[in-house]
Amino acid sequence: MSDLPVDISHDQHAVRLAKLAELRAAGADPFRASFATTHFSGDARRAYVDGQENTVQVRVAGRLVVIRDMGKSQFVKIFDQQGGDQAGPLQLYVKKDVIGDDAYAAFKKLDLGDILGAEGTLFKTKTGEVTVRVERYVLLAKSLRPLPEKWHGLSDPEQVYRQRYLDLIVNAESRTRLLLRSRVVSHVRRFLESRQFVEVETPVLQSVAGGAAARPFTTHHNALGMDFFLRISLELYLKRLLVGGIDRVFEIGRNFRNEGISRRHNPEFTMLEVYQAYSDFRGMMALVRDLLQSLCREILGTTRIRHAASGQDIEFDGEWREVPYKQLIREATGDAEWFNRSKAEKIAAAEAMGLKVDPKWEEFEITNEIFSKRIEPTLIQPTFVTHLPKELCPLAKLNPTDPSVLDVFELTIGGMEIAPAYSEQNDPIEQRRMFEAQAGEEQQNVDQDFLFALEHGMPPAGGMGIGIDRLCILLTGAESIRDVILFPQLRSTDKS
Repeated sequence: MSDLPVDISHDQHAVRLAKLAELRAAGADPFRASFATTHFSGDARRAYVDGQENTVQVRVAGRLVVIRDMGKSQFVKIFDQQGGDQAGPLQLYVKKDVIGDDAYAAFKKLDLGDILGAEGTLFKTKTGEVTVRVERYVLLAKSLRPLPEKWHGLSDPEQVYRQRYLDLIVNAESRTRLLLRSRVVSHVRRFLESRQFVEVETPVLQSVAGGAAARPFTTHHNALGMDFFLRISLELYLKRLLVGGIDRVFEIGRNFRNEGISRRHNPEFTMLEVYQAYSDFRGMMALVRDLLQSLCREILGTTRIRHAASGQDIEFDGEWREVPYKQLIREATGDAEWFNRSKAEKIAAAEAMGLKVDPKWEEFEITNEIFSKRIEPTLIQPTFVTHLPKELCPLAKLNPTDPSVLDVFELTIGGMEIAPAYSEQNDPIEQRRMFEAQAGEEQQNVDQDFLFALEHGMPPAGGMGIGIDRLCILLTGAESIRDVILFPQLRSTDKS
C-alpha cells in the first residue's frame, strides 16, 4: 500500500484515459515539451491599455479551471503562478469563427485541469474583465484526474498536507500564505546583505551533533565508513567562520531533530542564524527589531497584525518591551524569594500552579517549566526576555554582575519564542568547561575541532537564530507549522 489517496473518481479517470488514447491515435502530442510564454496572468492584465482593444499581443499558459460553454464560443479561465492574486485566474475568450472548426471541436473536449497555452490579443469585456481573445491554442499536458470540486475545495487537513499540489490550486489562502513565505525569506536575505552580512552554506552531515541539546537523526557514509548526524544547529560552523575572519555571516538552512511533532514542531525546520563580530546580544536586539519592522512594512504593508488566538493586535512599530527572566518568574509565582527557595518548595509551588513536574528535574528545569507553560503564552506583544539562567545555554557569555544568568534574550511574540540571541562565548577555556559539564559522561559529543578553532581566537560577537517557520506562522496567522511548510512530515497511511 502507499500514501496515495484511494481513487474515488475511477469513472472520470477512465474517461480521461480514453480521451488521451483518442488524442494519440489522431497523432496529437498531449504532453508537449515546451511553450514560450510572454506573460504571467497578472502581468498580462497589467499589459492591457485602455482604449486599445485587441492590439496588445500575449502568449500565456496555465491550468484550465473554469469553463463557460456558450455554444459557438467559450469563456474559460487558466490558473498560473500569479493566479492566486486578487484578480484570480486569467480569462480567455475562445471563438469558433476565430480558431476554426477543427480546433474548436478539439477545444470543447478539454477537461478542467488540462494545461494549455494560448496566443491572442487583450480586450476588456462588458463587465470590465481583461481577457485574451484566443487566436490559437495548444494542449500542453492532459490532466488524467479531476480537480477537487470548486465549492468544496480541499477541506480535509490531512489531504491538504499530503496533496499540497492540489491545495495550491484550489485554496487561495494556502497559496497566498506559502508564497508570502518565499517573499519573507527573500527579504531577510536582502536586508542582511544590505548590512554587509555574507551568506554561506555549512555541512548538513556532521560528525558531532553540536550547537543545541536535541536528539539527532543518524546516517552512515559507506565510502568513509563513518556515522554522521543530520545537523541539529547551524551554530558551530558559522562561528568557525568568525574565527576565519568573516565578521558578518549568516545562513538560512534546514535543521533536523529526531523529536516530537506538534503545532510548532516539525522534524525538519528552517533556521536563520546570524553572527556579527564586535557586537553582542544588545546589538542583536537592534538587528532583529529592524529586520521584523522592515518585513512588516515592505512585505505585509502594515506594522500591526491580528493575533487570532488572543484577539489582540500585535504592534511591531516603536520600541519593544525588555524584561528580565527572573522578574517574570517572580511575578508569575508571586514569590519575590523564588530563586532562594529549596527544590521541594519549587516543586510544590509549580504543582500548585497545575504543572506536572518530574522530581528528577534540576531546579532550573522546574523554573523554566513555569516560564514555558505559564508565562511565554501570555507574551503577545514583542518582548525581549533577557538574562536567562546559565544552565539553559552553554554557548553564551555569563553576565558580569550576576554570574547566575547569561547575556542573552529570547524574543517572544504571539506567545511563542521567535528568536534567541546571545553575547557569544569566545573564551575557549570557559567554553570547554561548559561543553564538558553539559556532555557529562558522553564526552564524545563535545566538538573538539570547534574548541580547537576557538583557541585560535574568536572575536567578541553577537549571535541570533530566527525560526523561519515560526516567523511565518506569526506573520500569516497560520494555525500550525504544517501550514507554512510546503511538504511537512506526516504519519504513513500504510496499514499493511
